Amino acid sequence: MIVDQLKNAKLYFHTSERFAVALKYLQTNDLAKFENGRYEIEDKEVFALVSEYNTKSLAEAKWESHNKYADIQYIVIGEEKMGFAPLGSMEVTEGYNPEKDITFLKGKGDYVTVKPGTFVIFFPQDAHQPGVAVNGSTPVKKVVVKVMM
Repeated sequence: MIVDQLKNAKLYFHTSERFAVALKYLQTNDLAKFENGRYEIEDKEVFALVSEYNTKSLAEAKWESHNKYADIQYIVIGEEKMGFAPLGSMEVTEGYNPEKDITFLKGKGDYVTVKPGTFVIFFPQDAHQPGVAVNGSTPVKKVVVKVMM
């Protein structure tokens, strides 16, 4: 897992060509103007999902993990807490869905508060719980760039 400001994204360009493409996409687009939906960046290897929603209580938010893709989660508007934990410390509640590249989990982890300008990278070995309310439910606009591993 990586947490940093988008202004520091160039520090992670060396991770892979796909991560460089994904982070540059976040840096060079006016994401506040994007409508909800899927945006192709590099075929199925790198794409963005834009969504707006209200944050959830800790009990309502689900733990998840992905096998094929890393998530770069970037907050455009609002703030939320994101849980993180080693995948091996979690218990599977819904087995892996290969069409959606997701497994749902339960367990405990730590949390980071993510505000506009901040991105978090979750790798396949990272369980994560996005969308958790900081101080009650509030609206959030987020871009998740999926990067094939």
